[in-house]
Amino acid sequence: MDKRAPLIPGHEAILDRLIGIALAAGPASVQTDKYFTNTSRIVAANGDSQVTFAVFMRRRVVAALEPAIRLIRHFVPDVKIRRFYEEGEIVPSESKMLEITGSMQKLSEVETLLLQKIGFPCVSANNAYEMCRAMPGSSFMDMHARHGSGAEMNILASYGAAVGSAAARMADPKVKGFVGSSQDLTAPFFGATGGMGTMPHALVGYTQGDVLEAMKLFARTIPEAKSLIALVDYTGEEVTDSIRCARWFYDEAKLDREAKSFGIRLDTHGGRFAEGLDYEKSVETVGHWLGVHGEYNIVEQVLGGRAFQLDPNNILVDKVRRILFGKGVSAAAIIHVRRALDAAGYDKAIVVGSSGFDPQKCQIMGAARAPIDMVGTGSFLPATLTETYATADIISYDGVRRVKVGREFLFDGG
Repeated sequence: MDKRAPLIPGHEAILDRLIGIALAAGPASVQTDKYFTNTSRIVAANGDSQVTFAVFMRRRVVAALEPAIRLIRHFVPDVKIRRFYEEGEIVPSESKMLEITGSMQKLSEVETLLLQKIGFPCVSANNAYEMCRAMPGSSFMDMHARHGSGAEMNILASYGAAVGSAAARMADPKVKGFVGSSQDLTAPFFGATGGMGTMPHALVGYTQGDVLEAMKLFARTIPEAKSLIALVDYTGEEVTDSIRCARWFYDEAKLDREAKSFGIRLDTHGGRFAEGLDYEKSVETVGHWLGVHGEYNIVEQVLGGRAFQLDPNNILVDKVRRILFGKGVSAAAIIHVRRALDAAGYDKAIVVGSSGFDPQKCQIMGAARAPIDMVGTGSFLPATLTETYATADIISYDGVRRVKVGREFLFDGG
């Protein structure tokens, strides 16, 4: 049965931009692999054939197929496309995602371009889905833009994150998911009118390393902003600067009375502990938070007994220990700063965490119940380019089923 994609807010206009970017590089004939252009010429000269392509990936993904579908329809308007998974559905490895039927002459040159638009958003969607499910009580902000290669990749990745987030919400109503982007370009995917964000380290450096002065400049220069998030790790005084900024916001400027919100962002360098912590204190902090005594008892509770027992060489255990108790933005650092703010009377201040929040880190943070209100992340991007490779094979020529040996499984479900 054909499947239809639900709309992601703002997706149509942005995906039209994606097509415009693709066209700006030149016609399909200059962007495709040359052997497909050769094939198109040969078929045109010797008799066209009505063919059906089957598209699949070799790993599990979440379907985020609209960019590819819209591109195909642009180049071959009379194409027939059959979906086997709706946007947001989990697609098992080597499962047929699409059947594309039309003129072999026309479709040959489009194959390369359509495959470029499938793997990246689908893997991004899968990663975003897992991250949102792992930390249902935290909202997420798409901060991948600086790790992208330009607008085309930004659109594909953000669309994938939006689809994965929406799928996670459908699976679990408690999931907050992705609520915004650092870019105006991709913000509509998340139901926002513009990009989110307060300050980078560069602005704190501009004020001689004084995050409070940076926040005051921000509040004065951009008065329309509804939230102020202080980036508190510049001088290594995460707790001191968090409380100092909160005191100014709530007690001196009283900006909460203007319906503004305040928060701090932890982006502590992976080479040091947050202020007031070392490894032993980090273990104690997380243990007290979870009500568990002993470093490895904590890890076993977070990791789960079965996984803990199946890791005799401590490969996974050591990764969990680093995320829980190690340097950088650890679970201990988040708990430590949250408690300091609460003790100072600023329990309404939100805590934002960034730095390496990939699916695995989110799983561990979620299992540890780390009190983080928002995650700023670009780590839903595929970890390796090879996992984004999609494949298309012709499985039918003029109604006769035919495919290369080894791909007969693509006949299933047809």
